[in-house]
Amino acid sequence: MGNENFIKHDSNKIRVGLLEPDFVLGVADVATFGANKYAKDNWKKCDDLDRYKDAALRHLFAYLKGEKVDEETGLSHLYHASCNLMFLDYFDRQEKKWNHQNKKD
Repeated sequence: MGNENFIKHDSNKIRVGLLEPDFVLGVADVATFGANKYAKDNWKKCDDLDRYKDAALRHLFAYLKGEKVDEETGLSHLYHASCNLMFLDYFDRQEKKWNHQNKKD
């Protein structure tokens, strides 16, 4: 059975399958650890985004110095850094949404 008649116009759609599953699950492990330690979505309550910038850099620098795994969690410093970058991205998107909704014409 050939696919010569099959057409699906999805070439411009996001290709989630390109993501590396273990990396995504690793970031989810970090988020789960945080939710269990503090509370689900506790990170959204932070009003000092420098804390997330600092945390991302601490984990990245630890990795660059050769420390692959966070001592407290046993998870990769890269997963921790990425989780903090995800938090920052979330706040950037919320700010854009807020600015758009409150834009004066």
